[in-house]
Amino acid sequence: MKIIIAPDSFKGSVSARELCAAVKKGILRILPDARVVELPLADGGEGTMENLIYATQGKKVAVQVTGPLGKPVNAAYGILGDGKTVIIEMAQASGLPLLSPEERNPLIATSYGTGELIAHALDAGYRRFIIGLGGSATNDGGAGMLEALGIRFYDKNGRPLERGGAALKQLHRLDAANLDPRIAEASFEVASDVSNPLCGPQGASYVFGPQKGATPEMVAELDAALYRYGECIRQERGIDVIHAPGAGAAGGMGAALLGFFNARMRSGIDMMLEAVDWPRHLAGTDLIITGEGKLDGQTLSGKVIAGVCRSARGQGIPVIALCGGMALSGEEMDRLGLNAAFSIVKGPCPLEEAVKRASDWAADQAEQIMRIWKSANQSAN
Repeated sequence: MKIIIAPDSFKGSVSARELCAAVKKGILRILPDARVVELPLADGGEGTMENLIYATQGKKVAVQVTGPLGKPVNAAYGILGDGKTVIIEMAQASGLPLLSPEERNPLIATSYGTGELIAHALDAGYRRFIIGLGGSATNDGGAGMLEALGIRFYDKNGRPLERGGAALKQLHRLDAANLDPRIAEASFEVASDVSNPLCGPQGASYVFGPQKGATPEMVAELDAALYRYGECIRQERGIDVIHAPGAGAAGGMGAALLGFFNARMRSGIDMMLEAVDWPRHLAGTDLIITGEGKLDGQTLSGKVIAGVCRSARGQGIPVIALCGGMALSGEEMDRLGLNAAFSIVKGPCPLEEAVKRASDWAADQAEQIMRIWKSANQSAN
C-alpha cells in the first residue's frame, strides 16, 4: 500500500515535516509494510521556504536584516535544488513570529528587512525569485521593502517619510529613479493564498490588520494610508494596485511587487505542488493524509488541503485530513473533495498542552485511521 502524507504545518505548534514524521509513525504501527511518502507542504506562508528547500534538496543562506520594528534579526532565504531559484519567505524578516503579542504594531512595522533579503540574493547573482507572502507583521504596502531597494518616499514638504504603515498617509511623492536596476533583470513569482485587494472592506487593513495588533481606529487609519500609497503608485507607474487581486497580501506587499517588480501572482499551494513534482508522486497512491491547524471557511479558498483534494479528486484517490480544530460541515467537505477529517485533540485541555503534544496525538490519530482502513479492506476482501 502506498500512502502520501502531505500536510501544512499546525502554525505555532508543529511543522509540516514534524507532522509527516508523526503521521508516518502512526501508520507503520498498523501497516509496517506500507510505502509512505512524506511531502511537507505550505501555501506561501510559514514553512514555504523550508519545505521547498527540503523537496528540491536545496540550501539555506543566513542573513542578518532589519526586523519589523527596526531591530536586527537573523533571517534566511533558500536556494532551490536547481541552483538558480531563490525562495524568500517574507515572514523570515518581517513576520509576526518575530514579535511578541505585546510588540505587534502595524502602524510602525516595516518590511525593510524583506528588501534586504532580496538585495543580498541579487548581490549573490540570483535573478529568479519566488516570494512567499504570509505571516507578515506589517501593513506598509511593501514600502519598506521598496526603500531597501532604492525607492524614496516624501511628504508634501519634501521630507523623507518614517517607516511603517501609518506614515504612508503623509505620502505626497515617491521617487523610483534609484530602484535597483537588477530588479528589471530578474523574474518574480509570488506564492500566496490571498486574493484580497489593497484597500476597502476586503483589503489588507480591514481583513488582516487586527491579527497584527490593529484596533478598529487603527484599521481605518491604515486603510486610508494604503489608499494614498496606491494612488501614488498609480501616478508613478500607471498601475492600479488598489483594486488588483492579491495586492492586499501580506499587509499590501502584493501591491509593491505588482507595481514595481512585474510580479506574477500564483497560488502558493499550486506552486508548491509543482515544485515537489506532485503528479509523479500520485501514481500508484492508495491514500493521502493531509492536514492543517484548523479546518474552516478559509480552507476552501486556496489553502494546502484545497490544492491536495483538487488534484487527488481527478485521480480518484481518497483524502483524509488531520487538524487541531474542525469547523467544516459535511457539505463543505464534499465540496472540497475531502473524504474525512479528524481532530488530533483527545479532549478539552489547555492550549499549551495541545501545542506540546501535537506530534504524539497526530501519531495516535493516524494509527486509528489505519485501524479503520485495514479493517475495511479486510472486510472487502
